[in-house]
Amino acid sequence: MSVARQYQFVSGVLAWTLAGLFVLVATGWLTYELFFVVSLIGVLIVVEFTSPIHVRPPWRKRVRWLILVGIAGFLVVLARRTAAVLPAEVI
Repeated sequence: MSVARQYQFVSGVLAWTLAGLFVLVATGWLTYELFFVVSLIGVLIVVEFTSPIHVRPPWRKRVRWLILVGIAGFLVVLARRTAAVLPAEVI
């Protein structure tokens, strides 16, 4: 049962990532930063939709580390975007 949930999780993340990539390419907004943020949002949504109600399998603990690394990367993207908008005198 757990392997089926793992495949469901991986399939969901892969489908979201490919759909996000397609939309970003189709709209002409493809950048590494936007792709990263869209993929992170997809991981968070798939984690919530595939989480079991009563039991937490051991492989889900590794997903928590993936989320923490993703949030840290998001904060880096946010800091870079903020620094690009601020005037040079403020930084």
